[in-house]
Amino acid sequence: MFKIFSKSKKTQNSTPSFSFGNALKQFFTHKKLDTNFIDELEELLIISDIGVEATSQIIENFQQQKFTKDIDFETVKKFLAKEIENILQPCEAKLELDETHLPQVLIFNGVNGVGKTTTIGKICANLCQQNKKVLIGACDTFRAGATSQLEVWAKRNNCEIILPLKEAEDPASVAYRALDYAKKNNFDVLLIDTAGRLHNKQNLMDELKKINNVIKKIDSSAPHYNLLVLDATTGQNARNQLEIFNQIIGIDGLILTKLDGSAKGGILVSLAKNYQKKIFAIGVGEQIDDLQEFNAKIFSENLLSII
Repeated sequence: MFKIFSKSKKTQNSTPSFSFGNALKQFFTHKKLDTNFIDELEELLIISDIGVEATSQIIENFQQQKFTKDIDFETVKKFLAKEIENILQPCEAKLELDETHLPQVLIFNGVNGVGKTTTIGKICANLCQQNKKVLIGACDTFRAGATSQLEVWAKRNNCEIILPLKEAEDPASVAYRALDYAKKNNFDVLLIDTAGRLHNKQNLMDELKKINNVIKKIDSSAPHYNLLVLDATTGQNARNQLEIFNQIIGIDGLILTKLDGSAKGGILVSLAKNYQKKIFAIGVGEQIDDLQEFNAKIFSENLLSII
């Protein structure tokens, strides 16, 4: 096995702006532990995208604690961080690839604008730093900017890329050529970019299914990972996206991006509680190192601004 991230990065503790700690602090001013306190805390968790199910669990556990009426802010904050960590922990996972079955094929899925192409570029950089032979398959044949962006990443990392032969070429054809080339030339990893699509457009979702089916004709075990890239600013709509993509192609794990510009990091708690999908990485900025291996404890502490 080898990992996408050669070592765990602890820089998540730089406290990016996906914290709702400030909102909690404002809420807590001059509060006493009573029924109104609990009701307002519940409301705060829900509007912070923690989700109804996860919030209900947290509030139920909170009520079972023997806190005094003069409970302090730090006690509440640490309690919430631990509760959130407990929900996220079962979903914390490492993106490991099997060296005995190469090339490993990863398909990146998601709606428009979530950061799939950038995420591929950052993962490609991580793998190339480990001296892995990486091929990129540019299967977003409808957005010229996506192909150009991938070409820049490929040149930067000195890796090869399979491009469409013509405008709007069938994405499944590009995927087929990419995997065929990867197998014949002994690549370690094939990273496949797909066009952003609305999750409620059946014809576009069927296209993703076709890409998967074509790949299986060459390697019945592939793709080895169908990854869903989600934008943290999406909020609860991310649940709809996960449900539909998972139904159509089966999602193996999640990458959450744009946590540097959103207070909506709570959506990850909601997804973990309701779908139990593996969470592989989070994006907290534009730099290569800003795509980080997911760590439930660090994420939870950041969310509450403990670090």
